[in-house]
Amino acid sequence: MSSIDPIPERRQRRILAILVVSAVLIWIDSTVLGIALERLADPVDGLGATPGQLQWAVGIYSLLFATALFLAGALGDRYGHRTILMLGLLIFGGASAWAAWATGPVALVLARAAMGLGGALIMPTSMAIIGWTFPPARRAGAIAIWGSSAGVGVAVGPVLGGLLIDHFWWGSVFTINLPIVAFGLVGAPLVLPNPRSPQRRRLDPLGLGLSTLGLLGLSYGLIEGGHQGGWNRWQVWASIAAGLVLLAGFVFSEWREREPSFDPRLFRNRRFAAGNFTLAVVFLLLTGQSFYLAFYLQGARGMSALSAGLMSLPAASGVIVGSQLGSRLAARFGVAKVSGTAVFVLAACSALNLIYDVDTSLVWVGVVGALVGLSIGMTTAPTTTAVLATLPLDRMGAGSAVNNVLRQVGSVLGVAILGTIVSSTYQHRIAPSLVGLPDAAGTSAEATRHVAGTLGRPELVKAANDAFIHAMHVAALVGAGIVLVGAIVLVLAFRIPTPSQSPAPRPGEREPADAGRL
Repeated sequence: MSSIDPIPERRQRRILAILVVSAVLIWIDSTVLGIALERLADPVDGLGATPGQLQWAVGIYSLLFATALFLAGALGDRYGHRTILMLGLLIFGGASAWAAWATGPVALVLARAAMGLGGALIMPTSMAIIGWTFPPARRAGAIAIWGSSAGVGVAVGPVLGGLLIDHFWWGSVFTINLPIVAFGLVGAPLVLPNPRSPQRRRLDPLGLGLSTLGLLGLSYGLIEGGHQGGWNRWQVWASIAAGLVLLAGFVFSEWREREPSFDPRLFRNRRFAAGNFTLAVVFLLLTGQSFYLAFYLQGARGMSALSAGLMSLPAASGVIVGSQLGSRLAARFGVAKVSGTAVFVLAACSALNLIYDVDTSLVWVGVVGALVGLSIGMTTAPTTTAVLATLPLDRMGAGSAVNNVLRQVGSVLGVAILGTIVSSTYQHRIAPSLVGLPDAAGTSAEATRHVAGTLGRPELVKAANDAFIHAMHVAALVGAGIVLVGAIVLVLAFRIPTPSQSPAPRPGEREPADAGRL
């Protein structure tokens, strides 16, 4: 990528400030909704959303974010990256206002989908502007500062969201985005350049449609299988099967392209494939665990939204420390020892959720959260660096896009799989306690508690809490098993010596002689 005319360092700092603020917007919104989930499920003070609707509200953001990432880069190359970034900010701001004043769960899910689209337009265009603006000597530092926005957003989002929830209505958590969007829309045209690539990438509407519909079908089947009558309905299995077929069609169509948006040939590299698989399952656990822990803290334990938000600080601090520590240790001891150990610890931390109860010490919960954050930081930073280092420079952009997409896909599946396990297990466990009551009383712990309060039956509250904690334990055990597989895959891939790598061949090219051994 060539550079535009040299930009003075003073202006470079202003450009980076605008881009960091825009990135903080994405990370705040990826965490702040968790604080509002308990209130959204409340039939009186919230929207009375079912567990499935809440899973969609969380997962649809990551789904649209994942599938629209490629579109954003191609649009930026064609029309200018500042133009597309500002379009993303406009969509994000408008969708945030829509979500804040949504009149029902369906409207909230649609607003969250639009926010995912807006976020997808912001992130890759920000990276592109950094690449065009900063010379190689300063680029790594700029990317590091831009990347630190994740820690800021993850730390600030839940705390600020909890403060708003405790004093205002549930939709106030989305109003956080509005002044940030306004700042970006004012600053972007005044400060940011508008670089375009001389080689414009195709938009790939077929790939966008297949990947989006495939993930939608798969997610629908997984989420709805745990609700509305269980897994024995043909609609559930048909949706899952259709989703898998569409995703297979997406991979096949991309494989045949000479310059695909999502290059499946990169997975011929064993370390690239293993590293991305592990990162995907780490994000699967992170998102799924965040989903059910929000109900554990505010529902089963009765904590305020602000107190629950403060409980996220140990994990956020752990991510920040772990990212720096993991990179340094991996450079000395290798990814297999450092990141592999970190993923094993992450699996153990998920298993430690089995000892959580309504009266477990919050100090212990905070310690486990800090270990989770430390493990994630020590996994993501070194593994991402190692994965991209397996590729030649001319494939780095394609590899980075695949890496970002698979993280978001992991997030989608985390909510779909672990959230569904919690919901279906809870409904099965609570059923004997609800004999003679409407079926709606057993859809979620929040619904059961509401019925208990209406009928004056405190024993149902205890039954709801016990059933939910049991369901949470089951999901934690499944999550630990999934992450354990990721740890084993990572260690095996990076411990076994790998022959010198060659870029994956394009259609019509001969494969390297050692391709079959990767």
